[in-house]
Amino acid sequence: MTSPGIVWPRPAGELELRLPTAESLDRVLRWRNDPAVTNWLLKTEVEPEAFRRAWLDAIADPHDHSAIAFLGDEAVGTASLWVTDAMGQSHVADGPWRGAEAGIGYLIDPAYAGRGYATELGRALLVLAFDELGVHRVTAGCFADNTASWHVMEKLGMRREQHGRRDSWHAELGWIDGYTYAILAEEWRARQGG
Repeated sequence: MTSPGIVWPRPAGELELRLPTAESLDRVLRWRNDPAVTNWLLKTEVEPEAFRRAWLDAIADPHDHSAIAFLGDEAVGTASLWVTDAMGQSHVADGPWRGAEAGIGYLIDPAYAGRGYATELGRALLVLAFDELGVHRVTAGCFADNTASWHVMEKLGMRREQHGRRDSWHAELGWIDGYTYAILAEEWRARQGG
């Protein structure tokens, strides 16, 4: 189950976002554990059955709007969006901070890297978050050395809000810097001309 009114499949530039199926996840698993993909991920290699189960179970989560990115019949990426509460004072039981923030993430098959697809996925996720889900703010994070990822965030108009000094553990590099980016709904709308 996804949120009411959210239509799948949906466009993401040249790509199409579709809800995961066992078959599409098998296609993703062909490249998901590739070292070119896992080098900058927090969750590096995944066990195939647990990976499939987690993605398929997430379809029933009304706060998870993750999808598989297709170019024609090829599963070339993943796009993840999860809705959370923003920080807010808890004495207001149903405050506007409830469900007001979303996090996004994206992965691209290395065979399709460098073609702007991650930017298209990020843009589609921001459209979903702001224009359809009505969140107040979207965040994303990465290792500071993952320049491809933070370049995408900057192309999307997200601002670097945090530069953590040696706050992120990388198995091969040790303690390295991390970045957090964000964009507000009004900033997104201003960039879209509305």
